[in-house]
Amino acid sequence: MAWAAELRRVHLQLRRALEVAREAADAPEAAERGRDLLLFCHGFCTALSRHHRGEDTFLFPAVAASHPELADTLRALQQDHSMIEHLLGGLQQALDGGLGPAELGRHLDGIEAVMESHFRYEERQLLRVLETLELDAAPGAVLGPLA
Repeated sequence: MAWAAELRRVHLQLRRALEVAREAADAPEAAERGRDLLLFCHGFCTALSRHHRGEDTFLFPAVAASHPELADTLRALQQDHSMIEHLLGGLQQALDGGLGPAELGRHLDGIEAVMESHFRYEERQLLRVLETLELDAAPGAVLGPLA
């Protein structure tokens, strides 16, 4: 399994899922399409959360076992996961509260900024290691439902 390629692919799919959620929030008729907006945003939030849980549960322990020198990097990535989860919770509250497209857009902007920074850092720090990582697990369990 080429874990580096899988990670890149999942990151790309999560970026696309965020774009779909943003398009739904930005649509002029977003207020009338509340159910669609909920579905797209909820789908994105669920996929991103599962991706990070899989990394925390499977990928990062495997990396730590074979590359203990990356302990600080892995800790920083897990802190990002916690921050992103908090932001996703804020988006969910905004959706549940029926906030308008502008407010939802601001939530998505914040998530996107942290997510992009996190993905870039993760790829810079881990892709080389993931090229040779031995991990006997299903991609979907390790990297989330988009794997």
